[in-house]
Amino acid sequence: MTDAPILICYDGSDDSARAIGEAASLFGPRRAVVLDVGPMLTPAESLAMMGPVSPAAAFEGLNEDDALARAKAGAEQARRDGFDAEPRAILEAPTWEGIVDVADEVDASVIVLGSRGLKHFEEVLSGGSLSHEVAEHAGRPVLIVPLPRKHRD
Repeated sequence: MTDAPILICYDGSDDSARAIGEAASLFGPRRAVVLDVGPMLTPAESLAMMGPVSPAAAFEGLNEDDALARAKAGAEQARRDGFDAEPRAILEAPTWEGIVDVADEVDASVIVLGSRGLKHFEEVLSGGSLSHEVAEHAGRPVLIVPLPRKHRD
C-alpha cells in the first residue's frame, strides 16, 4: 500500500458509485479519502435568506451534515470494495475548488470522479463539467470514469 491516499469524489449518484468500483479494480487496496462537497446554500435556502430572519448558520450546518452522510455512505462502499477509506465532507463553491483544495491537503496520488456523460451542448448550458474543471486545475492525475459505452448515446 502506498502512503499517498486516493481522493474519491462521491455525491451519492450512480456515476460516483461506479467510480469507486473502477478505482478499486485499477488501484487495488489502499488508503482513500471519500469526499462529498456540499453547497453552502441550496437554491431554496438562498431564497429563504431574503427573508427578515437569516438562518445561514443553520442551513450550513444541515448542508454539512448531509454532505458528511453522503461521504460516509461512499466510504462504506469503498471499504466493501477493498479500500481503507475515511469519509470527508466540506462546503465549497465552486465544487471543483473544494476538490482541488482537499487533494492538495491530503496530497492525493490521484483524484477519482465519475462523469455524468454530458454532451458538449449540455455541458455549455450547465456551465461546464466538474470533471473537466478538476482536471484543468488539479495539478495531479485525475481519473474520470465515463459512463459505460451502452449509456453514452
